[in-house]
Amino acid sequence: MANSKLSAFFSLILVFLSGGVVGVFGDRAYNHTLSSVRSQEKKQDPEDVKKQLIAEMAKEVNLDGQQVARLEKIYDDTRERFNVFNKQRNTEARAIWDDQTAQIKALLRPDQVALYESLRARKEAERKAHRKGGPPNQKKD
Repeated sequence: MANSKLSAFFSLILVFLSGGVVGVFGDRAYNHTLSSVRSQEKKQDPEDVKKQLIAEMAKEVNLDGQQVARLEKIYDDTRERFNVFNKQRNTEARAIWDDQTAQIKALLRPDQVALYESLRARKEAERKAHRKGGPPNQKKD
């Protein structure tokens, strides 16, 4: 009886460990596939995208020359509107972040403000490195 309990225990351990191994390899395979898809989806030049869309529309919908010209204007106007919208949104977001920073500085003691500024500078450098695709700055011990 004790032998069958021990055998069942080791079987459960083996199933658990094999599930963990399969999970790790599955996760790595999934993330590798996802990262390769993302690298293929690099941002295209907006002009190239516009040309592709217009060519597809002209072919599929049988647009004439005048319609193509108007479609180009529509795409250009839409892009400009989005640019204005994003600029306005970024300005408003910057004002909110600046207000947050001012509130945080107001609650800190003078000796903490310098430490806070140092932390903010380090975090900003990490964000910039991350945007460029490089590794974030890491502390060296």
